[in-house]
Amino acid sequence: MIEITILASFLIAFAIGSNDASNALSISIGAGIIKFKRAVFLFGILVFAGILLNGEKVMQTVGKNLIKVNPETIPISFLISAGLIIFSNWKKLPLSTHQIIIGSLIGYAFASKSPINFFALFKITLSWIFSPILALSMGFFLYRFLEKIVKKISFFRIEIFLRYFLLISASLISYNTGANELATILGPVVYSQISFNTFYLFFISSFLVFLGAYILSKRVIESVGKGIIPLDPFSGFVSQISAGMSVFFFTLLGMPISTTYCIIGAIYGVGITKGLRTVKSTLIKKIIVNWVITLFIAFVLSFIFTKLYLKVSSL
Repeated sequence: MIEITILASFLIAFAIGSNDASNALSISIGAGIIKFKRAVFLFGILVFAGILLNGEKVMQTVGKNLIKVNPETIPISFLISAGLIIFSNWKKLPLSTHQIIIGSLIGYAFASKSPINFFALFKITLSWIFSPILALSMGFFLYRFLEKIVKKISFFRIEIFLRYFLLISASLISYNTGANELATILGPVVYSQISFNTFYLFFISSFLVFLGAYILSKRVIESVGKGIIPLDPFSGFVSQISAGMSVFFFTLLGMPISTTYCIIGAIYGVGITKGLRTVKSTLIKKIIVNWVITLFIAFVLSFIFTKLYLKVSSL
């Protein structure tokens, strides 16, 4: 089971890259600031830095405080999670990796009658609700505030500065992908009493996140970067920095929150400043429905397959 555990964590890391690279790269690419290949290489480096420097608190929340994990917990939960993430990517829809993984872990815990820290689960659920609201509010008010300043500066100077600021905000999102998204995956692995070198685990997982982004992320990037509102460098920067600061704030609290939630919330907040007609609400509704359905499916599939595994192993 140890080998399957490691392989499952690597598969989900690849799946994170295929889906969650859109959070960091979609706005920069959608606004025409940076080419896809260059953006993905920058993304991979910063993911590794994030998990190495700031991943500990989130790993502890998911791998130690939520449920008691062991090598048998992870393969079923992670294989289901990876499949759902890759399937959603194929449908060109972003989703919350955290909801899928935690839904699968809770499904396992219910099926195996393992203890669940419901207070920790309650705090995680609250963070899922308030983080996109915070990002939306920041996106709305920051856009309104900076818009007044931008009007007083020449257009060409603003455009040059915004290109650099947009890359900085994209870098923050990429860093958060390692510190929060990848940490959510590796938390159960690190705390599952498997003996390994964590540095190599972080490095290989980060490389697989990069590989998933390079091979499969382009479809979701198109949906987020161009499918919700028309993005220019200014609105792209405000959306991205608002989401990045929201995710980083919750990361410092050790909460595994969704960068996907925050980036879409921030884009929606910016879109409201331009008028609700500019926001493609049908796509937003479709994404939200996809989140709910995949969370439910992750829980149910993990519960069913865990029951089957426990039944077969007891024979």
